[in-house]
Amino acid sequence: MREHVVPGSHLITDEAAAYTKVGREYAHKVINHAETYVKGNIHTNSIENYWSLLKRGIKGTYISVEPFHLFRYLDEQSFRFNNRKDNDQGRFMAALSQIVSNHAKLTPVIM
Repeated sequence: MREHVVPGSHLITDEAAAYTKVGREYAHKVINHAETYVKGNIHTNSIENYWSLLKRGIKGTYISVEPFHLFRYLDEQSFRFNNRKDNDQGRFMAALSQIVSNHAKLTPVIM
């Protein structure tokens, strides 16, 4: 976790045992799903929605995913999820704005 999550980050998790030791380095809030799913602003609904959409995309759209390319599917799903409130044109423009071109670095050829 230390390798991928900046110390001091806010973590909101369920009460799985794997998260019991993160308390000192992170602002950690826990939701006990046996009692409730939301406590004020503390919930895991967003991440559960993300995983649900990812699983549906893999099973329904891609059908098979090579582990070597998994990070690409995760990047695509993250982009879709983070821009889910935008329309198709907005998502297209956002995708275009993130394309890095080597053409700007080329020296023009004069004939």
